[in-house]
Amino acid sequence: MEHLFGQDWEIVPAGGATGAAYFAQHEEQRLFLKRNSSPFLAVLSAERIVPKLVWTKRLENGDVITAQQWMNGRELKPGDMNNDRVAKLLKKIHASEPLLGMLTRLGKSPLKPEMFLSALNEELDEELRTKQAVIDSMKFLTGNVGNIDVDEKVVCHCDVNHNNWLLTEDNQLYLIDWDGAMIADPAIDLGLLLYSYIPEEEWEQWLDKYGIILTENLKHRMKWYALAQSLSAIQWHKNQNRIPEMDKWIDFLKALI
Repeated sequence: MEHLFGQDWEIVPAGGATGAAYFAQHEEQRLFLKRNSSPFLAVLSAERIVPKLVWTKRLENGDVITAQQWMNGRELKPGDMNNDRVAKLLKKIHASEPLLGMLTRLGKSPLKPEMFLSALNEELDEELRTKQAVIDSMKFLTGNVGNIDVDEKVVCHCDVNHNNWLLTEDNQLYLIDWDGAMIADPAIDLGLLLYSYIPEEEWEQWLDKYGIILTENLKHRMKWYALAQSLSAIQWHKNQNRIPEMDKWIDFLKALI
């Protein structure tokens, strides 16, 4: 990474699970760098959903480095997720034809409930399958998989927790970390967000800001996907030996069931 810049630049790892992100700074110039980010980033930047893409460079070894504006700001707090702007930005994402067109061109196929359930059946290990909350969740998912699918498929972020929302010092709101994006039922984003942050008696009001009506069908789909995502998160944290985080997701699962 260092040879892309002169010696005057300070480059430090930005943390994160992949270790592929860096901060670069030289006097007043500051950039956020990422290795092998998706071409999807250019469209996200053009739609003003992520901080502006400054340049893209391909290295001799084939790696692609992207540089974005480094924005001073803060992550949203859990209480901020009830803000109108969160609902409106998520709606903008779900309604974006350029985002959908780009993910389609990149070869992403729409996620169907049967595919999600099949993946869970493959990835859940035997130890987790003995836990009552996992047993009950898989029973619900299996029993309802046939009446979950809808025609509407949009670009979904698939990890809309408050840590991935950036509010800058100049009051711009962005949704970052798009590595897990899919074409899917918007309920995959809405369900986890509402169950995680919004009291159920306020769901109708929040969804009104987003621009849809809370129906029994939508509630059913949101519960299905929230359970499926929770199971996937439990297995992922277990694989990473992040047991406290795994236990939090199990508690979340119990509350859903």
